[in-house]
Amino acid sequence: MVKTGCDILARAKCLRLRGKRTGVLANPASVTSDLRHITEILLSSNVRLKAIFGPQHGYTGETQANMIEWESYEHPGSGIPVYSLYGKTREPTDEMLGGLERILIDLPDIGTRCYTYLSTAALMLKACAEKGIKVIIADRPNPIGGKSVEGPVIDRGFESFVGPFPLTIRHGLTIAEALTMINENEDNKCEMDIIRVSGWERSMHFEDTSLRWVMPSPNIPRAETALLYPGMVLLEGTNISEGRGTTRPFEIIGAPWIDPRALADELSGTVPGALFRPLHFKPTWDKYSGDICGGVQIHITDRERFKPVRTGALAIQTAASLYPGEFQWTMPPYEYEQVKMPIDIITGSDNFRNTIDSGSGLRELFESWLEDEGEFKKESNDFFLY
Repeated sequence: MVKTGCDILARAKCLRLRGKRTGVLANPASVTSDLRHITEILLSSNVRLKAIFGPQHGYTGETQANMIEWESYEHPGSGIPVYSLYGKTREPTDEMLGGLERILIDLPDIGTRCYTYLSTAALMLKACAEKGIKVIIADRPNPIGGKSVEGPVIDRGFESFVGPFPLTIRHGLTIAEALTMINENEDNKCEMDIIRVSGWERSMHFEDTSLRWVMPSPNIPRAETALLYPGMVLLEGTNISEGRGTTRPFEIIGAPWIDPRALADELSGTVPGALFRPLHFKPTWDKYSGDICGGVQIHITDRERFKPVRTGALAIQTAASLYPGEFQWTMPPYEYEQVKMPIDIITGSDNFRNTIDSGSGLRELFESWLEDEGEFKKESNDFFLY
């Protein structure tokens, strides 16, 4: 049975935080295996909880993506301030951290560089290092496994809030491992204490843990969605819908100008571990809201063989090739980047965009990814906790 850091902290009645003025960085999925929220646990354990911090999508997970901000408020019942780290500021201010002795980070992540919770947690580490505040990290399993690494690292000059550090797109690390790596490589010198997961092995996906899935953000409704996300998030840099506004975001993709059968036929047989089912859908919001779109639903048949980042790249290449007159790149702003193209900061360079625009195949690009993946595997191995 897998037990998260949150489970272990709760079982010990939060003893390591007793007597310390504490803040917590959390979201709706920061729960124990019996679905008690970390804030409830801290309050019931008589921890001196003085501040609550929330990332993108809000502490309670109600806001959507791409600069949909939320404002700070008071926690109902306790009156504790709930500070937004995705609004007027994306890093904690001196005022927010004032008087705190400990910060607990329990922030469920989905193993993807451009999922912004890792950026928020890293900014918290940096701020705590400067203030001399010790950080406790309640670790959690990487829901898409701890063995597979995929995609390029970020080229210098393409850093952003969706990619501030040179990780591969799918990094294969738990949040504690990733933050330990960032803390050392960035020379933050933050004092950290990690509550490790028990019972988890790197070969496990979320479905193997017996834990209950709680949405870490509004558009990751299932564990399978999390596995598709590292590749389908690339569509945010295009005018192809990534399925927002449907009940299967990142599993359903398409646009009004796509012939479902043509796209499915072109993709079928190109991606190990997946099938492509042609379909029509009508988003209720976001891209093409109210319009009928043609596209595909991606059905994963083999989690171990499926490569989401390459699948996302192939889907974009195929659509751009089939519909050169309709396909377009999304223009900035995107996640607080006002100049660089969204696809460039998602992928970490302009290499992918230039490859698609030139009409070249993806073989050479994928070969360059292999070099990045191999080097990152060697580097990240030093930070494995499991």
